[in-house]
Amino acid sequence: MSNLERIESVKAGYLGGMAFTVAYVLILAINYTTWDVSVADVVSLGVKVAIAFISGFLFAVTYRYIIRTDKNGHLKDGAVLAFGLVRGLVPVELSSDVFHHWGQLAILGIESIICFMVARVCLEFAFHRGWIKLFS
Repeated sequence: MSNLERIESVKAGYLGGMAFTVAYVLILAINYTTWDVSVADVVSLGVKVAIAFISGFLFAVTYRYIIRTDKNGHLKDGAVLAFGLVRGLVPVELSSDVFHHWGQLAILGIESIICFMVARVCLEFAFHRGWIKLFS
């Protein structure tokens, strides 16, 4: 892989990370106001936002390689769904008690898919504008 390809991947990763993080922070704000959830301490919130950025960054870099110059919409949707499900189902691995809270698990999955969808839309916009080149 050439250095130009690496630069395009970093550009895609940064855009995806920022888009995912903005969507995630908006969802957190909605959750805190809607569900009257107490605001987590600053360190915990910072870790969550950092993980959100990393998730978006890795998604964007991978998405760029997955779609290449392919026009297959199912492939694009599948990438979003796969990343969203993996991130949304993490609580299942962390706790066996999560099965008693199907609603919360569903909300986490939907939130993850929405965040990855926002990152995808931003990436597609940048690809169409020529700001980021598709992997060739």
